[in-house]
Amino acid sequence: MIVPKGKLIIIGGAVDMGSNVTLQEHILQPDYIKFFEQGILRRIINESAKHEGSQIEVITTASQIPELVGAEYIKAFGQLNVTNVNVLHIKSREDAGNKAYLDRIRKADVVMFSGGDQLRLTAIFGGTEFLQILKQRYQKENFVIAGTSAGAAAASTHMIYRGQSNEALVKGEVQITAGLGFIDSVIVDTHFVQRGRIGRLMYAVATNPGILGIGLGEDTGLLITEGYMMEAIGSGLIILVDGRNIVSTNIYDVELGSPISIENLRVHVMSIFDKYDLIQHRLLIKKSVKVEEGVFIHAPGSNLLQ
Repeated sequence: MIVPKGKLIIIGGAVDMGSNVTLQEHILQPDYIKFFEQGILRRIINESAKHEGSQIEVITTASQIPELVGAEYIKAFGQLNVTNVNVLHIKSREDAGNKAYLDRIRKADVVMFSGGDQLRLTAIFGGTEFLQILKQRYQKENFVIAGTSAGAAAASTHMIYRGQSNEALVKGEVQITAGLGFIDSVIVDTHFVQRGRIGRLMYAVATNPGILGIGLGEDTGLLITEGYMMEAIGSGLIILVDGRNIVSTNIYDVELGSPISIENLRVHVMSIFDKYDLIQHRLLIKKSVKVEEGVFIHAPGSNLLQ
């Protein structure tokens, strides 16, 4: 296994800038674009090479309202004393090849993908020099790649891009394609608890039991270091769906549109400070103590290993 020197931070999101909520709703309710990741953004800064002095590039490609989203990120990072924040409004594959943009990501300490439609990310960046630079820097440098909502869903090699929650465990209802490929052996779903997407993740894992399903709740994320150690950050829950011990499933026998069956699918639940080892497939539970609203600390001597 090649151990990347960079860090990957995937966030469950709190607003969707893509097709799940209409453009009109976002414009009429601009206050809905709130910075749920306030604590998570701080963690991104802390994990970056130069902390508050880091150069951050926000990529708004997935969003239908990129200018508004970009302005919100600049504002949010500014409240955390980070002023070297720029926005890349890349709207086409031609934009992705812009030399000035390539130079900017070569110099950045942090690249952050906003929410929206993850299929836009893969369709625009797939096979480009832009994506190749990001992957090389992630592998070889102390470089942070972060993504929220669509940006998190697209981070892995496999990506869910379509599927209704209430019909997810029906053959053919969940659509999977290739993601951006920053991390292998997992598949990510976002807005997980709030939108009841457990069925989508179960279906995805049943079709490929060798990958770990990661369901990120809102205001929740994972910090992934060395390509395998995942730490829960933020205030919500993370659901892990492990299909390695599936005994049987009828997913390959039933007709399209028919419900599926799965035997012996394992589920883990993570919360803040918990860690999961993707190599050993072990969960390290760490007790947290709430010291004030939205602020938690790790309680010493509370490690429980499953």
